[in-house]
This record gives sequence, structure tokens and C-alpha cells, in this order.
Amino acid sequence: MRSCKLPSGAAMPILGLGTWRMGENARRRNDELDALKHGLDLGYPMIDTAEMYGDGEAERIVGQAIAGRRQRPFIVSKVYPHNATRSGTVAACERSLGRLGVERIDLYLLHWRGSARLPETFEAFHRLREQGKIADFGVSNFDHDDMADAARLDKGLTASNQVLYCLSRRGPEFDLLPAMRARAIPLMAYSPLDQGSLLRKPVLARLAEEAGCTPAQLALAWLLAQPGVVTIPKSATRERVKENLGALDVTLSPDMLAKLDHAFPPPRGRQPLEML
Repeated sequence: MRSCKLPSGAAMPILGLGTWRMGENARRRNDELDALKHGLDLGYPMIDTAEMYGDGEAERIVGQAIAGRRQRPFIVSKVYPHNATRSGTVAACERSLGRLGVERIDLYLLHWRGSARLPETFEAFHRLREQGKIADFGVSNFDHDDMADAARLDKGLTASNQVLYCLSRRGPEFDLLPAMRARAIPLMAYSPLDQGSLLRKPVLARLAEEAGCTPAQLALAWLLAQPGVVTIPKSATRERVKENLGALDVTLSPDMLAKLDHAFPPPRGRQPLEML
């Protein structure tokens, strides 16, 4: 599995397992747990989760999936904005650690910017880092100007920014992604298949057939071909988990990249950051 460097020098895998919407329905829990375990068995080296997902239940499922494994995956989790005060961030992180059953979260993110003062959140992040409870910290759903605010506070330690980015939502390419590349901060792309809507695009199916892969693999391979971008597709089935991993084996020619640009044009101007 390829990886990218965080500003701290730590390595982060470029492909992981997402868990958004997991833990919301007890009847799906066994399937969700099985999908995560299967993904880890196949070699996925990273899992992304958050205290928001299933009100903590997604973190518990992740904890079950990684329990007893010889090699623990890279773990990403997030703090709710309303918990992101100086003391609230520390308490939220400790609850997440308990649900995950680990002593340290590899990358801890502010889920989105809310009413809590950003300096307080970053103070808490630094304290957690000093205590060894997190290895790196970052943000999520931060636009260009938000990232500029973070840069003034964190002394170059903001490790990543997780945002909505995929073939059908390319807004970050205009100013956010270039600014992050200039600071060597990886962008984590969530909802890389646009909640499945990309898979219903006939043009993507046609290009995937030409590329010799599935539409999901093509959409993921396009993201993985972007410098400084990692992605975390979520799936609750063994079949889709295995299919998504196959994106690593897809090499996109300049001609195919040009065809994808024609089918899904890049932005021509600045766009507000989209969120799901």
C-alpha cells in the first residue's frame, strides 16, 4: 500500500475504510463488522471513523474489528464541533479511545468548524499529542480561508483536511487543494463515489469498460492519481470492499485522464466548499 507523508513526517496510507453511517442500525451491525474485518484481512491499512457516526457506535465496531490483531491499522477519528472546547476536546478524545480500545489515535480531526474557538481546540490537540493520546491532528470540512486560520495557529502541525472531493465534486481543485499541496498537507477525500450517485453515471460506466475496471475502481483510481490525495470509501459488503481495493491496480493513461476531465470538468472558479 502506498502512503503519503504528513507534515510531522509520519506516513499515512492513501486508501482506507470509511465508516460513515455505520452503527446506526443494529440489524446491519454484523454485516458492517464483517466488512471491516474482511477489509483488514485483505490488507487495508487505515480506518476512518468519528464520534458522530452512530453516536459512537461506529467507533465501537471499529474497536471490535481491530481487537486482537497483530498489526493495528492507522486510525483516524474526529471530535464533534460542540465538543471542541479546550477541555471538551480532551474528554471527547478519551471517550473515543475507550470505544476504539486503543491507547492512541493516529490522526484526530476537528469534524467541522463550529462555535468553539479554534485556538482552544488546537491547544487541546497539542496537549493530547504531548500526552501520547494522538499522534497527529487535523481538520475536516475546512475551506481555503479556514485552512489559513489553522496555519496561523498550529505552527505547521495540521496534518490533513478531510473534505468532500470526487469526480462529480471537484471544487477543492481551484484553490484549496493547491494551497494544501504548497504546505505538503494531504487532502482526505470522503464520499469518493458521491454516495453512490457516480456509479449511476453512464459516462463513467463507459469509460470504466474502456479502462478495464469497474466504475467504482475508476472513480477511486482517479482520486489516487491526484498528488497529495488519499481517500476512504465506505462499504458494508465484502464484495464492494474487495472491489474498491482493486483501484490500486488501475493505472490511468493521460488519454483516460483527459476523457475524465471532459466528462467531469474541473472548476473554472472558486466554489464554496460542499459538505454532506
